[in-house]
Amino acid sequence: MALEHAILVSLLEKPGSGYELARRFERSIGYFWTATHQQIYRVLRRMESDGWVDVRDVPQQGRPDKKEYSVATLGRAALSDWLHEPIEPESVRHDLAVKIRGAAFDDPAELISEVERHRQAHTERLARYLTGEARDFTGPQVPGSAAGPPDAGRELQHVVLRGGIAYERMMLAWLDDVLATLHRLGSAH
Repeated sequence: MALEHAILVSLLEKPGSGYELARRFERSIGYFWTATHQQIYRVLRRMESDGWVDVRDVPQQGRPDKKEYSVATLGRAALSDWLHEPIEPESVRHDLAVKIRGAAFDDPAELISEVERHRQAHTERLARYLTGEARDFTGPQVPGSAAGPPDAGRELQHVVLRGGIAYERMMLAWLDDVLATLHRLGSAH
């Protein structure tokens, strides 16, 4: 996937300025695709010149006008083309896993603090995901319920978030296993 596709999806969910788009990447799209503010602005300019996005100036009180981006017909067609293309399952590149295997040729206990650091990062990410889920997805929508028909965009956003939650839980379980193994091997030295 290219950053362009993530931007198109976000803008179809809700048009916005480059700043608003960058904030969405930090808050939700970042669950599965990360980009810096500079990358987003650079790609938005290219998408504008390619005719994938439309831009309109929005006047603001006491501040410079902002540019609001929305998906143009060419952008919608590009996203549709991409959605219909097959993609290969992703391979995992995991530097920490290579370090763990390499620890067999050194003192395995030396990796404990590094694995604990990774565990802390995954714990914090899981907490952010769970907070976002509680904030953005309060209770399931049942088809035909008083809440109305299901919202496909919202349900698909939630299923992606649930995948991130499951991944972080799996990583934490694995890192706990790694730590137990390193501690056991460290005491054998």
